[in-house]
Amino acid sequence: MNAPVALAPELLTQLTAIVGENRIKTDADSLQNWGRDHTKHFDPNPSVIVFPSSTEQVQAIVKLANQFHVAITPSGGRTGLSAGAVASNGEIVLSLDKMNQVLDFLPADRMVRIQAGMVTEQLQDYAEAQGMYYPVDFASAGSSQLGGNIGTNAGGIKVIKYGMTRNWILGLTVVTGKGDILRLNKGMIKNATGYAMQHLFIGAEGTLGIVTEADIKLERQPHDLQVLVLGVPDFAAVMPVLHAFQSKIDLTAFEFFGELAMQKVLDNGHVQRPFASECPFYVLLEFEAPYEPILDAAMEIFEHCMEQGWVLDGVMSQSLEQAQSLWRLREDISESIAPFIPYKNDISVLISHVPAFIADIEAIVEQNYPDFEICWFGHIGDGNLHLNILKPANLSKDEFFEKCQQVNTYVFDIVKKYDGSISAEHGVGMTKKPYLGYSRSAEEIEYMRALKQVFDPNGIMNPGKLFDLKA
Repeated sequence: MNAPVALAPELLTQLTAIVGENRIKTDADSLQNWGRDHTKHFDPNPSVIVFPSSTEQVQAIVKLANQFHVAITPSGGRTGLSAGAVASNGEIVLSLDKMNQVLDFLPADRMVRIQAGMVTEQLQDYAEAQGMYYPVDFASAGSSQLGGNIGTNAGGIKVIKYGMTRNWILGLTVVTGKGDILRLNKGMIKNATGYAMQHLFIGAEGTLGIVTEADIKLERQPHDLQVLVLGVPDFAAVMPVLHAFQSKIDLTAFEFFGELAMQKVLDNGHVQRPFASECPFYVLLEFEAPYEPILDAAMEIFEHCMEQGWVLDGVMSQSLEQAQSLWRLREDISESIAPFIPYKNDISVLISHVPAFIADIEAIVEQNYPDFEICWFGHIGDGNLHLNILKPANLSKDEFFEKCQQVNTYVFDIVKKYDGSISAEHGVGMTKKPYLGYSRSAEEIEYMRALKQVFDPNGIMNPGKLFDLKA
């Protein structure tokens, strides 16, 4: 562990004046806790944690950081998987934990204005209390914050129907790296007045500025959701099953996982195997079925898939409780494999390329990781796969990560071959930064650097993430 970075006494005094003594932390435990995310690759080493409660306080902190030439790392729920929120070089960690309120609700616009520190599940619960629905959902919804979701353009389990976080942002209030407050788009659906700058901050991982408030679009609540878990014989069967169901039914989710992932979840003892058959792979489908003909169609498709040999066994939820239990088979995977210190790849391609892409990736994995446990799962209905390599007990963390990083280039060569993404929904941060060129051209990266220079001319906003300031 690195020694804490000393903070200039005058800077600490002025930070305290902005937020108050009870909103500053410099003790070792706090620096470790708020200076990290869920990655294990980098050791946190911030200088101070500050907890502003308003956009104006955030602005004052950013201006102070510019004055003292000290970097800022924005911090939300710290559930990230790319080291995008790790403060490893004496940064000020600006936590949005205290900015978690609903600011306004406009039912006619189906819009809620929130502070960016609101936890994702808190927004989901608020929407439900208004008889509405916020559909962006994932395993960390109970602790991730909306600001972090926006910073990484989070996706999750409902993207096949509802899209990414970007689809639900109607406007943003941001504090730029220069310390300016911008109110972008102001919640409007229709606004043809030049550049839609709010979209620059979605997926920017805090490198342009800090999102402090967001105008969030809401949706009607889904009705009579049904869940199917199907066992399939191999990768090749997954896409025909998807196409068969999508041709007749509007799916709200189509998830995928392997038998190893299933076993890790079952080992925790919270859920049971959905049916007796052990299958190499599984898909989980969800759809609305408010009318009997939709259920009939689903059963007909299931029987057709069985006849074609694409499905070996399956079960449909018969109650809300059973539907939730079936979902846990998928949603509990990340938590279940966490003790094995997984090396995560979060990759995506066009759905049309998925079968060939998977075949190529599987060949690379079998050739280079013959002795490692490989845990496959993902949102395959939108072309997103999570490839998790589990650390063997006989390897140190550093030895394990080094081995995985050696093979990254082979995996990302395949991603580039299919014009895919090296990070579908987890962001780039520091862990994927060396590989950004596999998904973005040199020209694109130069334009991104130029944009950062405009919004953050002193380079204080989350430096070292996404790309380096100089090529």
